[in-house]
Amino acid sequence: MPESQTHSTELTSQYVAQVTGDLERNTKEQERIGVEIEALQEQLRALQHDHTVLVNMQQALGSASPAAEAAPAAAPSVPHQTSAEPKQSKPKKVTATSAKKTAAKKPAAKASSVKASGTAAKPTLVELIRAHLEHEREPRSAAEIAVALTQAHPDRSVKTTVVRTTLEGLVAKSHAHRTKQGSSVFYTTPAASNPAAAEPQQEAVAS
Repeated sequence: MPESQTHSTELTSQYVAQVTGDLERNTKEQERIGVEIEALQEQLRALQHDHTVLVNMQQALGSASPAAEAAPAAAPSVPHQTSAEPKQSKPKKVTATSAKKTAAKKPAAKASSVKASGTAAKPTLVELIRAHLEHEREPRSAAEIAVALTQAHPDRSVKTTVVRTTLEGLVAKSHAHRTKQGSSVFYTTPAASNPAAAEPQQEAVAS
């Protein structure tokens, strides 16, 4: 009986260890997928933002083109004003009416253009991260970049996990360079890491 109890105890310990390991892997996988979902949501918001800007620009251009067509259509009525016929007074009213319509459409087009430009002024997270790396020129961790962007843009919610995922995406596209110092990971722009590699080549050419 003691041997069977010992055997069952060992099996129980093995199962507990296996379940604990599976639980940890499950939790880490959930965290990883959660980070990817946040990054995808950020990209989706950026695409929706760009879509809104393009729609506003399309509407602005669409409202401006009829105004341009209305002015030439009213121009031929001007030479007939020299005629002595009394009925030629009617085209003048048409010209005045078309001019009012043109004047009414132009402010609307300008307002749409101003709205579109104001909306387009808000950069995406990817653009902010790339601009920050180009400005710093020194290796920065994801946490440092997240803190800097939060201070520079307090109206935006910048999370370290989303910044890290975005940085890894830039590294995959060769838009950023990753270096590891101990357990810490730092990121720089390709332009900041290239000059150091180019110096030996320049010295070889000079020799």
